[in-house]
Amino acid sequence: MRGLKGQKLTNISTKFAIETRELTKKYGDLIAVDKLNLTIDYGEVFGLLGPNGAGKTTIISMLCTIINPSSGNATVNGFDISRQSSNVRHSIGIVFQDPSIDDRLTGRENLQLHACLYDIPAELARKRIAEVLNLVGLEDRADSAMKTYSGGMRRRLELGRGLLHHPKVLFLDEPTLGLDPQTREHLWAYIENLARTTEITIVITTHYMEEADQLCNRVAIIDYGKIKVVDTPDNLKAALKGDVITITTAQPEKLATRLAELKLPPHIDSSRHTIRLAVANAEKLIPKLIKVAAEIGVEVSSVSVHHPTLNDVFLHYTGREMRAEEAESPLKKFMMMGRQRR
Repeated sequence: MRGLKGQKLTNISTKFAIETRELTKKYGDLIAVDKLNLTIDYGEVFGLLGPNGAGKTTIISMLCTIINPSSGNATVNGFDISRQSSNVRHSIGIVFQDPSIDDRLTGRENLQLHACLYDIPAELARKRIAEVLNLVGLEDRADSAMKTYSGGMRRRLELGRGLLHHPKVLFLDEPTLGLDPQTREHLWAYIENLARTTEITIVITTHYMEEADQLCNRVAIIDYGKIKVVDTPDNLKAALKGDVITITTAQPEKLATRLAELKLPPHIDSSRHTIRLAVANAEKLIPKLIKVAAEIGVEVSSVSVHHPTLNDVFLHYTGREMRAEEAESPLKKFMMMGRQRR
């Protein structure tokens, strides 16, 4: 196997596409990632879910060798992220949260620039550029200026760029952030097709629960830099069992405290103006809940019942709602520094 400038690449281990061992990142007294132990299989689509500032983008930043770990280590495609960083970079593709394509170039020119950076021979580059343009459905717009592309087209081109050098692992950091629902659905279809038709390993950070549910073989819920749980979306939802009752009230904490004292439902998550209860007998329990609320003077605005979703799982393990915005990440800072140098 040959890497950048023809150097020989030697894998340490090929058992897992990604393996972390006590991987830790600290910023002063802040522990962004805390002794992370994780394995991701080859060919797997793996999701990282976490609230604002949970550490998921920091994890990707370390795995992509953009930032160094404070302690612990990891391998990506069998290469050590600390001792074989250039080999890791040659093995991976990245689609950043923020746009990272050059508006002054056409779509094809952006891909040609990327091919040059990876030292892909001209003839092979032309072939691969044609392949990825076909994969992301941009053959007809390849020679149009980037400023004429829609948001969805730009994200598709960035996906194509990340695949151009045939990486073994593709990192997608909030790949559909800021896109309208229709464009998001289209991009999911491209990612699903990519997972079906290639052997590439895909790691996604996302705050869209339906995105993780639809695309990922497994997901890890991360909070305060630690993994709370890892499993398939279906297994995570099934673990809550039964139905989820959602109660809307102006006094959720008061009602949740009383319900916990009475030990009525097995799980209680309260946030903002809602309480969510995972129960096996929703129809029988609802009258009791209404009665308890009335006894302590809590007015209930509405009650609904649904099957468990990933959002319910997320709330159960973190006690927090997922926010659309993300804290400024090392990836974002890295990109901003690069733009300032231009």
